[in-house]
Amino acid sequence: MASTKHILDQGWTFQQSNGSSDDWLPVQKFPTQVHLDLLANNKIPDPFNDLNELAVQWVAEKDWTYKVQFPKPPPPASDEPLITDVVFEGLDTFATVLLNGKEILKSDNMFLSHRVEISDLLEDNNTLEIKFDSALLKGRQLVEEHKHEHTFYVRQTEVGRVPVRKAQYNWGWDWGPILMTAGPWRPIYLEQYVSRIDDVWMHYEVSEDLKICSGRIFAKVAGASRKSIVLSVTLGGTTVWEKECAIDSDGLAKTEFRIDNPELWYPFGYGQQDRYQLKATITADDEKVKLIGFRRSELIQEKDEFGKSFYFRINGIDVFAGGSCWIPADSFLSQISPQRYYDWVKLLVEGNQHMLRIWGGGIYEDDNLFDACDELGVLVWHDFQFACASYPTYPSYLASVEQEARQNLRRLRSHPSIVIWAGNNEDYQVQERYHLDYNYEDKDPQSWLKSSFPARYTYEYLLPKIVKEEDPFMIYHPSSPWGDGKHTTDKTVGDIHQWNIWHGAMNRYQETYMLSGRFISEFGMEAYPHLETIRDMIRVPEQQHPGSMMMDFRNKAIDHERRMITYVAENFLVKYDLPSYTHLTQVVQAETMHFAYKTWRREWGKPGARKCGGVLVWQLNDCWPTMSWAVVDYYLVKKPAFYAIADALKPLAVGVSRVYHEWTAGHADPTLPAKDTKFDLWIDHAIPVVSSQLTDQPFDLTKYEPYVIHAIVKEDERVIATDNAWPQPLKYLDFSDREVKFKASSTDKIIISSTRPVKGFVFEETRQTKLSDNGFDLIPGEEKTVGVSGVTLDSLRYTYIGAPEGQLKVAFATSEGSWTTSVASLVSKITS
Repeated sequence: MASTKHILDQGWTFQQSNGSSDDWLPVQKFPTQVHLDLLANNKIPDPFNDLNELAVQWVAEKDWTYKVQFPKPPPPASDEPLITDVVFEGLDTFATVLLNGKEILKSDNMFLSHRVEISDLLEDNNTLEIKFDSALLKGRQLVEEHKHEHTFYVRQTEVGRVPVRKAQYNWGWDWGPILMTAGPWRPIYLEQYVSRIDDVWMHYEVSEDLKICSGRIFAKVAGASRKSIVLSVTLGGTTVWEKECAIDSDGLAKTEFRIDNPELWYPFGYGQQDRYQLKATITADDEKVKLIGFRRSELIQEKDEFGKSFYFRINGIDVFAGGSCWIPADSFLSQISPQRYYDWVKLLVEGNQHMLRIWGGGIYEDDNLFDACDELGVLVWHDFQFACASYPTYPSYLASVEQEARQNLRRLRSHPSIVIWAGNNEDYQVQERYHLDYNYEDKDPQSWLKSSFPARYTYEYLLPKIVKEEDPFMIYHPSSPWGDGKHTTDKTVGDIHQWNIWHGAMNRYQETYMLSGRFISEFGMEAYPHLETIRDMIRVPEQQHPGSMMMDFRNKAIDHERRMITYVAENFLVKYDLPSYTHLTQVVQAETMHFAYKTWRREWGKPGARKCGGVLVWQLNDCWPTMSWAVVDYYLVKKPAFYAIADALKPLAVGVSRVYHEWTAGHADPTLPAKDTKFDLWIDHAIPVVSSQLTDQPFDLTKYEPYVIHAIVKEDERVIATDNAWPQPLKYLDFSDREVKFKASSTDKIIISSTRPVKGFVFEETRQTKLSDNGFDLIPGEEKTVGVSGVTLDSLRYTYIGAPEGQLKVAFATSEGSWTTSVASLVSKITS
């Protein structure tokens, strides 16, 4: 007989633990977390609005109990003994579970799922009760209990998070609120069976010539003993390999397999995302199926003239890993729908982003996210869940870590999109900051346990050992950033987090050419979201302006206003009304993305000399409505920076850059940027980098005219790629009288042109607006066509640098007039 599931998602109630019998409140949607239920029952204000995050802090200090009643499931017809399990896919975090008053489970790890047999405990009517203790208070208690065996160092919020195996961002981060969740955050169900296929998986390798896929296939069976199981691999309904295998006394079946000339899984743009069905079958109604993809994945780390390379090769093709870092998409994980995950991944493809890095302070992400990455062809870098701390290694902690690592590797190892696991996020920076013990030449794991940085044992011994056992052909990297034991800022080896833009030295974004590395797995620039999001998260009109109490409270980045205003004021004339300042921050972020991705992509180079193997912006998304480094906001509304990245990561990209001249250092000559005639022009698409120089022109030092360099690549008059190089800083330029014009080519396309060069043209986006492009420059003599859906063309609002107001409404001219303008000395155009 097939196993049957009974989902327990109806009839739940909850209360603060030890409340009275009258205190139970209904749970409206399941799975859930306690803030969502309190909000639905009008017991707290919305934590995402105004200062309400402060008003709900008390929730974290309380214990909470959830309860459901259910009848005993009717037994299916079977002559064999029936087993009934209750399955908890995720309990957040310190949970004690009782069935009919009897304790059946105690859990202290949010990242684990649990299966408990309850066959002999079921009654005609049953009560399942789950008590969740305060993770905030338990964390502090654990620090106190283990303070004599471990010194808890932490960056970002309090040390109480470190010994707790829970999503670390719940304690707050420099982009997210302190919202300490509790509750049954993933599904709970009963499962009845005589026998059950617990799992089916494979360990495979694709040969170097890509003509053979071979390895081993495994299946694990629970319940009544079965003698054999059929394992098969199919593609498009055609069986390409099949074998009946014996099941041993432990319920394990295994066999070797080989498939010739396999159809491979590729990142999007490089080939198809072919996936096979891996199936284990006992009977026609007792089988388990997984979608798998075959690909040869390599991390190329070879010595070269720049140090040691770091880039990915998929099926023999070198792939520049341009993309983003990912944080949890919500402060309340249980409310992220499968469609929302899919929509996020679609944005990556739309933005030409080939890699998503799952950051180590969140969760082992949901299968729906990886299903979408598999389907759409997005590569995934996944951190193990440790971030910005010195983690302990006492025995019970390590046992829990091992269990979570194995369980999540087993859950996720079939996804072809996942190409690398990294041990943690920035924990070696904590080691460096606090001068904790680290001798790279010491290769004895037992000695690491006795050092002041015992987590090295986890990252360099335990986790790689587990990865090798559970997914033997998977790439493992001890940390992000990491470079063979060298300092985490070493730009010659491994990956780096380049935070000398925004943090650190606060380099100008024009200086990205000095800040490269072998692989930049983090860098970023903050920006406000669009106005609709700002006005939605801050409901008090008097607080809807830069520098207000609520605006400052909303931005969690340390020293955020002084950093943001520095980058804005260095580059633009500052307007401090909300629409104008919002626009300026967005253009700063977009310009940073433009300089960084174009500059570092140029260093992709050629085989044997790939100076930079990838660039991942911090960050793609937000967990709540806020201003942050995200290039797309909580509501999936894209900031102009998203489009700047998409442009820089086109299959064929053109770049043009000018010589960098300092403009504020002591006696620097601020006229040099506009007078210098040198520039570089390059194309990235397996085409050699070329340089060029404008024809020398005499300049009158007292009467010079700045110009924009415009590069364009066309094929049969079709524009494939463009780039612009403006004199820096932009604030020295006269942006008046741009003469922007509009016309509609259809109901869903708008054409924009201008008489003079325009910088940072931005349409105001909303949750309804869908645009094909935004945040672009306008060049005289050319028309920019933008696809629009979700709103009418005449309802669009826009602005640009130097616009007469914060926002303008699109107006169409009654007659088109002439759209051709002589660019003269305003623009020097290079056509390639």
